[in-house]
Amino acid sequence: MFVKVRTMDGKSSATVVISKLTTVQEFRQLVREELDVPPESQRLFFRGKQETDDAAADWEPITEDDMYREGDCCDARDPSSGAWFEAVVKGLRAQKTPTPDGGPPRHQYAVQFEGYEDESEPIWLNPADLRERASVTLPFSSLVDGMEVLVNYNVDEPDERGFWFDAIVTGRQARGRRRRLEVTALLGADRVPVAGCLVKFVDEVMERGMQRSRKERRDSAAADNATDTAAKREVGPTCKICRDRPDRDCRVCGCHVCHSKSQPEKQIMCDECDMPYHISCLTPPLEAIPEEGDWYCPECKTDTSEVVLAGQKLKASKRKSRMASVVNKATKRDWGKGMATAGRQKQCTIVPTNHMGPVPGVEVGMRWQYRIQASEAGVHRPHVAGIAGREKEGAFSIVLSGGYEDDVDNGEEFFYTGSGGRDLSGNKRTAGQSCDQQLTRMNKALALNCNAKINSKTGAEAEDWRGGRPVRVIRSYKLGKHSKYAPNEGLRYDGVYKIVKYWPEKGQSGFLVWRYLLRRDDPTPAPWTTDGRRRILELGIQDMVRVEGATSSAAATDSGSDGDRAEDGPPTKRSRPAAYSPEPALAALIEADEQNRHLWDECRRSLADGKLKFLDAVTETFMCICCQELVCTPVTLPCRHNVCQPCVRRSFKAEVYSCPACRHDLGKSFSLKANGDLFAALKALFPGYQQGR
Repeated sequence: MFVKVRTMDGKSSATVVISKLTTVQEFRQLVREELDVPPESQRLFFRGKQETDDAAADWEPITEDDMYREGDCCDARDPSSGAWFEAVVKGLRAQKTPTPDGGPPRHQYAVQFEGYEDESEPIWLNPADLRERASVTLPFSSLVDGMEVLVNYNVDEPDERGFWFDAIVTGRQARGRRRRLEVTALLGADRVPVAGCLVKFVDEVMERGMQRSRKERRDSAAADNATDTAAKREVGPTCKICRDRPDRDCRVCGCHVCHSKSQPEKQIMCDECDMPYHISCLTPPLEAIPEEGDWYCPECKTDTSEVVLAGQKLKASKRKSRMASVVNKATKRDWGKGMATAGRQKQCTIVPTNHMGPVPGVEVGMRWQYRIQASEAGVHRPHVAGIAGREKEGAFSIVLSGGYEDDVDNGEEFFYTGSGGRDLSGNKRTAGQSCDQQLTRMNKALALNCNAKINSKTGAEAEDWRGGRPVRVIRSYKLGKHSKYAPNEGLRYDGVYKIVKYWPEKGQSGFLVWRYLLRRDDPTPAPWTTDGRRRILELGIQDMVRVEGATSSAAATDSGSDGDRAEDGPPTKRSRPAAYSPEPALAALIEADEQNRHLWDECRRSLADGKLKFLDAVTETFMCICCQELVCTPVTLPCRHNVCQPCVRRSFKAEVYSCPACRHDLGKSFSLKANGDLFAALKALFPGYQQGR
């Protein structure tokens, strides 16, 4: 037959002619002739397995030799783990040909590990892997450093019982009842010495068995008048849950249904997860164990009815098939198509989460399709809650959506009902009033915004209501059932309001609710006024910010989209946003920043497109290359790049003395002085943004 041989790097190859009687040693000589590689430098691999010199040799069975015969008990070493197991010799074989050095033919022994008869077949081992069975237990006091012993050790969990390994004693301590034994264990197929192993079972240290012939063993036993009465050595349990106790139910090694270990002959094992099942515990039960083919349990079996073939449409899940949108085709609700469980794709960092007042870049009249977008803009961060605030700081924003029957909206002022007093168990989004409200949590946060001392019993009214803390107000299209000031679609930012007073009273439901009177205090005209609608057109924010690919809400479907029309007005021709002219104070701050004059000139090109475009240009131009946010406490580098002072300090701390953007060398002694002129201009454009950093 022909065998093609190539080197590991694939650069050299050759074809060798052999027969089935060719030994590995003869094959090595043939390879040497073809590839000029000496036999001692060759490592032959076939199908991923390294071939040894006896791999191709022929063997003949024998019944006994000088060392062992069939049925003899011994200790055998596992070739993979290096552990010693009690075993029985099941067969012997000898080489037909003598060894290369002219010695007698080699022998091998087929041994079966005791206790593993059902799990593994006998394996062939060399004489060096067999020895007499250990039977002498050594007292702890007789152990000395350097003694070679047999110990029980668990490689993964040293405090648990494991397998038996050869070891060398390296330390012994005894203090009262506390005894400590440290050894160097010989682990693995190559008997790698592992020092510092602490033996837990110090009373079970045994003397190694010797490798003697059968005659020497018989003579020694006759002289000592000994009998084979040694107890069987314990090894670590296969199952850590039940400790291999046959009378104990186990969810790991017992039946996966009833957890019982009874009737093992009527158990079948899944070919996928290897879990056992009683054939009587299956649904439906089996009459007998299948004789041929693979068997899979109900959890691993593939349902052929759920397999999607090529060209077929993916089938809906059982849960989705019971949804209202599938069962009732005539429904107008957008079941399963909304954004109730969506997560934020970005987070507003222009202002901190506890910022009160307007958000830079968000103009009165801006609209969003979903609450998640208003959260991303930083106007109202909660996805569901109507009040955003903190009990000890105050409220930051609220959403008017008509969820409480006691709300009254008059535009410039409105009566708002607090939160709580509803049973929302069972994953309800809303429910009727079922108990009294308390002035706690978000209700208390809203009361803190009133310019009056907090009163949890009768409420309070501010003498100077304009001196209170501002609250951002967002109106939802859902409010349209009760108010003419609601938007036709989505959510709209209506500016800043102040709390005039708050008080408790009995609501329409008969339970106590907390009421709040909020009055508008924003210099920008309201979006429902003529001036407000004109300003919306001038700023170019008449279009609602939509989510790409998302469906419109039910209210929008009923009333139609108003993307090309002003609020409550006739269709208008889309006009270009009015040009933005910075206030004189802001223009002076921008002119004062001499180091970034060319960057400000680029930003001024966006003034003709409106204020929002100008703010977007400033945000993009003065973005820190490190944190990807608007620069805070900016440092203008000699290469005219602007970086946050904390960011460049971290770079210097890491001994990187170059510009993070262009790698311009700054030098170790470069002064990280902040550009105060740029910082002042940015704070004027984005008030309070530095507090969130």
